[in-house]
Amino acid sequence: MVQTSAKNILFIMFDQLRWDYLGCYGHKTLKTPHIDALAQKGVRFTRAYIQSPICGSSRMSTYTGRYVHSHGASWNGIPLKVGEMTMGDHLRAAGMGCYLVGKTHMRADWEGMARLGLEPDSIIGARVSECGFDVFERDDGMRPEGPDGFYDDGGALKYNDWLRAKGYESDNPWHDFANSGLDDDGNVLSGWFLKHSSKAANIAEEDSETPYLTTRAMEFIEGATGPWCCHLSYIKPHWPYIVPEPYASAFGAADVPPPNRSAAERDTDHPIFRAFMQTKVGEAFSREDVRQAVIPAYMGLIKQADDQMGRLFQWLKDTGRDRDTMIVLTSDHGDFLGDHWMGEKTFFHDAATKVPLIIYDPSPNADATRGMVCDALVESIDLVPTFVEAAGSPPARHILEGESLMPILHGQAQDTARDYVICEYDYSATPIAHLNDISVRDAVMFMVANKDWKLIHFEGGHRPMLFDLRDDPDELVDLGANRDHADVISQMYDHLFAWARRTSQRTTRSEEQLIEMRTKSRGRGVMLGIYDENDAPLELTVKYRGRKAPDKRRPQS
Repeated sequence: MVQTSAKNILFIMFDQLRWDYLGCYGHKTLKTPHIDALAQKGVRFTRAYIQSPICGSSRMSTYTGRYVHSHGASWNGIPLKVGEMTMGDHLRAAGMGCYLVGKTHMRADWEGMARLGLEPDSIIGARVSECGFDVFERDDGMRPEGPDGFYDDGGALKYNDWLRAKGYESDNPWHDFANSGLDDDGNVLSGWFLKHSSKAANIAEEDSETPYLTTRAMEFIEGATGPWCCHLSYIKPHWPYIVPEPYASAFGAADVPPPNRSAAERDTDHPIFRAFMQTKVGEAFSREDVRQAVIPAYMGLIKQADDQMGRLFQWLKDTGRDRDTMIVLTSDHGDFLGDHWMGEKTFFHDAATKVPLIIYDPSPNADATRGMVCDALVESIDLVPTFVEAAGSPPARHILEGESLMPILHGQAQDTARDYVICEYDYSATPIAHLNDISVRDAVMFMVANKDWKLIHFEGGHRPMLFDLRDDPDELVDLGANRDHADVISQMYDHLFAWARRTSQRTTRSEEQLIEMRTKSRGRGVMLGIYDENDAPLELTVKYRGRKAPDKRRPQS
């Protein structure tokens, strides 16, 4: 059938999915035909960067279209302050609803809401407390429990109820079944312990988290009235790294890529980089037995995700919704998996900060770019302005700091307007800062990168790190102490300083309004610097000419 213009947006985000662990991005053994097919129908971006290498702050930048420096939610659990506009606010103003199925990792600013009298159970209060989304089902997918209680009291509640209704009897089936294995004696083998990653999760595959959220998204779409944006936000392949069969045995040692790291990195003289390598998770993923246990499970989770994309995309096609739905697929950050002697994602190498980004636009305007691979410098903050423009409205450029990708999708441009990308990490609330006695003020670092260079700046007086992305794309050679690159370092700092000087908080007036205000005050009677009434245009002084008043300079008798 003939494709039509998009009236809906399906915004798919995976959690902790590395850009290079997809077939279309070059993985040698992990085949992802359904995501690859989406790339063939749309545009695949190869230089898409997040704005913070941690779940919460990365997502807050994606949802607000603003840098962490602007919205202030700089780490997991730090609330997005009341007043920050989000994707939902911008899209509703453009006539499009905005709904959530899955994860946001957003913490509400309850103090700010109370101060303003916003009740959580009101429509506005609910949206403010849910990152601007109307919630179909929020599932942040985390229900670990320790001696101090649950990590997230609201985590996986509906999913747990659903599992119990299906016969998974437990006070926490999320843990005991979906994220743990089982030995021959019926003992739960917790997925929190990496040695169990090679076990199959003790759950029927169709009942595990990724198929569950796919089903919930289909249920939302089936009942939705448009135009709508559905944020389908998957929990996996984020840890715990464990997957049910048939995916648990789908990959083995031969499928695990060798780690991208060097002895010189391990011997670095940089105290902050060394501290990140020496974390518990960094030390664990430096071991090959850990990588051999975890990475096949991580790949299995991705393979399962791709199969669910096949299920979802086929359903959209069967119901005709693929013809008017823009599909966007990305991740909130990557995963080191032992590269650079680190695990997790909280540093600035591409393994963590570069993400997959594929956009399919059904509009005939996008026919010329189908299957295109684009190496433009793109940031996650570009998605909100792209969605707003797809909804038919101009983006609020005085608020949104990204730029719309619609010109690239429609073949009107091949690049973005930016010269560099920015990523930030505030680790002041982490054990790294505690163990290394780093002050809250100094536990901050920034990345600025273009197509040739990547510079990492550290507060606290430490030297920068620098990577030559042309000659050293694996980012193994730190040139930050090399005096031969002083000019490059200076140029990259110029970019960082220019970015820091942006007017990010001037959000209550648009550029057009400010230009109008330049001359508006004279029309309202303000006559600064006018010596003689004839020095100003007559129409501006008419209210001050020919006026009469009684003499009040002397007391009246």
